[in-house]
Amino acid sequence: MGRKKTIDRDELLDTAELIIRTHGAAGLTIDSLAKAADITKGGVQYTFSSKQAIIDAIMERWFESYTELYTKLAGENPAPTDSLKAHIEATRLEEQPTDAKSAGIMAALLQSPDDLEGSRVWYQERLKVFDLNTDAGRNLRMLFYATEGLFMLKQMRLADVSDKEWDIMLKHILAAAST
Repeated sequence: MGRKKTIDRDELLDTAELIIRTHGAAGLTIDSLAKAADITKGGVQYTFSSKQAIIDAIMERWFESYTELYTKLAGENPAPTDSLKAHIEATRLEEQPTDAKSAGIMAALLQSPDDLEGSRVWYQERLKVFDLNTDAGRNLRMLFYATEGLFMLKQMRLADVSDKEWDIMLKHILAAAST
């Protein structure tokens, strides 16, 4: 009788993200994850009951990681400008979570619009601090959208954004938020 293999949830999520990034959301199945992780399908299903549970876990892990860094940078109850600056810095600094975010969003987009609810709530929370009734609030919201647009272009590979350009552009957006 062989030694029982221990299944690491985070390693499975890392592998699932890699599958989504390399083969698209359609490439993520219980079977493909099991093969890539060199475990049984039952082992995957023991950890995640369904493909949707895997996608949800990817997004949850990213939300937790981002929130921890954002809170560290922004502090408690940040002013709108400080909130935006913290978001830009968190986006710039967190390479792995951005991969997780893009993998989770890509997978959710291809599953069902309802699967994006967590992302919608997350964006609503970020955006509500930028008052559309003021020039300052509109400018901050525009810079938030610029940050997210750059993120999507890079992570979804819709534009070839080098690491150098990524850093330069996010620092430029950050500088614009400071004026």
